[in-house]
Parts: sequence; C-alpha cells; structure tokens
Amino acid sequence: MQDLLKRLESIEQRNIRVEADKAWETSTTRKIIIALLTYITITLFFLAAKLPNPFINSIIPSIGFLLSTLSLPLFKKWWLKKQK
Repeated sequence: MQDLLKRLESIEQRNIRVEADKAWETSTTRKIIIALLTYITITLFFLAAKLPNPFINSIIPSIGFLLSTLSLPLFKKWWLKKQK
C-alpha cells in the first residue's frame, strides 16, 4: 500500500511539472522574451554585417515570430480536427 501511495505522489508531482511546462510554453511572457531575443540577435548581426537600418530591419523577424505564434493555435485546431 505504501508503494502505491509513493507512486501516486510521484505521478501527481509529475503532472504538476508537466502543467507548469505547458503553461510556460504557451505563455505571453515566453513569446515576448523570444521576440526580444530575436530582435537583439538580428540587430547584432545586422550591425556586424554593416547592413543599413539594423534597428528598424530587425523588427521584421521579431514580428514574424509573434505572428507565427498567433497562427499556430488555429493550425493546431485544424490539424486535430483532421486527425479525428
């Protein structure tokens, strides 16, 4: 019986971790952080490559990332519906 209780506790702890990971993966905070890191990385690359307007041109990949995160839930729903 004790072994069963330990296994149940282990499963419950795992579920808590999985739910937290899923919440992080879909969070707005995560999306904003990735967009900012994308902007910084692209800006540094554009500066190193001496390309024109690096601060303005770096916005485009960041916006592209944000738009892709907005459209993915729609594609996921469509895909799940097709799988049934």
